[in-house]
Amino acid sequence: MADVYFTKEHEWILVDGQQGTVGITNFAQGRLGDIVFVDLPDSGHTVTQGQETAVIESVKAASDVYTPVSGRVTETNAQLTQDPGLVNRAAESDGWLFRITLSNPGELASLMRRDEYAALTGTLQD
Repeated sequence: MADVYFTKEHEWILVDGQQGTVGITNFAQGRLGDIVFVDLPDSGHTVTQGQETAVIESVKAASDVYTPVSGRVTETNAQLTQDPGLVNRAAESDGWLFRITLSNPGELASLMRRDEYAALTGTLQD
C-alpha cells in the first residue's frame, strides 16, 4: 500500500515499500506558472533529505526542488525532457520528477500528510 507525504517546500513523495516517487505539488506548479524546463538528477545519484535535487524553470522564475528523504535516484521522468508542461497538467501524477530507493525510511516521520499540507497551503476542501 502506497502512502503520500508532503514537505513545507511543496514537494510530495509517494512511498511504496522502499521506493519513492517525487514531484512538486499542484499548489507549487500553480504558483510557478507555465513550466518551460526541468533539470533532473542522474540515475544512481545519492541524495540527502532536504538537498537541492532538481530545478524547475517557468516563465516566472526558476525553483529548486528538494528531496523529501534520503536515498538513491533510480529513475527520472523522461517525458519531461520533451514536455515539461506535463508538470503543470498533472503535477501530482504523471508529472512526477524522479524515483528513489529510500535509505532512511524513518525520515518520513518529519513530513506532512495530505490534510496537514492542505492546512499549510489553505487548500482544505469541505
